[in-house]
Amino acid sequence: MLMVSTTGEQHAYYELDDDLRPVARDLPESLVESVERIRENCEPALSTVLFMGGAGGSLRAGVTDNPVKLTRSVKHNFTRVTCGGAPVYVWPGGGITFMVDVTRMPENGFGYVPTPALVAPIEFTLKLEDYAALGGHMDQVRPLSSLGESNREQLEPQSQSPVPVKSGPMKSGMREADSPRSAKR
Repeated sequence: MLMVSTTGEQHAYYELDDDLRPVARDLPESLVESVERIRENCEPALSTVLFMGGAGGSLRAGVTDNPVKLTRSVKHNFTRVTCGGAPVYVWPGGGITFMVDVTRMPENGFGYVPTPALVAPIEFTLKLEDYAALGGHMDQVRPLSSLGESNREQLEPQSQSPVPVKSGPMKSGMREADSPRSAKR
């Protein structure tokens, strides 16, 4: 009788004696491979927390004069959304609703306000010319070098990179007027 834990970490082999009672024996060589196969095919059980949030109209208006253009830019992959630097899954539908694995975010990445509400760090990454075309607040843009070394924090790169911002032709279904690249320069 072979007993093996689901992870293969513990195992025992028994043979029945004349009174049909199990007696512990050494694992026969013919069963070693089976126990090893169970062990090597077991992955560690991990758990995580998925946070789901959204970028409401007032937040999006803080990014651009036209929040709907920002939403369309996200939906058509001209703008990449991250949360504390971690990649997110953007849900289909209206607005910008996203889900993020909190284990990929920096420690203490969330805040709160008395509303009551949680405040999650959310970043929108896009090309400067696309930001201008969306009606971005260009008067607030400044080069990274102007921040000085004391205001910078270097984050470690993520182990899995998020989907890159597309730079090819527009997807079908996006109207030319919706594209940040349709603005006259």
